Amino acid sequence: MTKKLNVEAIANELKESAFFRRPEQEQPETNTPAPLPETPIHTLEQSTTKRDTMIPRHHDTTVSSNHDTTIPIQGTDIFEVVRKSVKQIGKEAATHRFTLEEKNLLADIEYTYKRRGIRTSENEITRIAINYLVEEYRQNGEQSILAKILKRINS
Repeated sequence: MTKKLNVEAIANELKESAFFRRPEQEQPETNTPAPLPETPIHTLEQSTTKRDTMIPRHHDTTVSSNHDTTIPIQGTDIFEVVRKSVKQIGKEAATHRFTLEEKNLLADIEYTYKRRGIRTSENEITRIAINYLVEEYRQNGEQSILAKILKRINS
């Protein structure tokens, strides 16, 4: 004789378990994630002009409700330049040495966006930062963030 399990009772018990709780059943957390920067996230445009350009599958976009508070940098819209650059899939491999703290901070940012339904990666965040620094340096030269920090590092 085989023992019959009461599947409904087990399912009900598991539903109450914190481990098996579905996201819609979760209670709100008391710790709120760090606020995100107040920069707008622009809508991605489809581009078929380059064969090596494609939109990564995880790029759902939202438009910031406080986009009018962003101060535009002179010249070309730096956010659009960075968006277009990061939109292209990087094909060149590179190795960078980060501290444990830097890696943890990048992971925290990635996790914060994941909790808000926006998938990103350490690679994407790093490419955004690099492209922003390069474009801001191109626009502002010796008055750029990069130039000022390099001066402080080398003084």
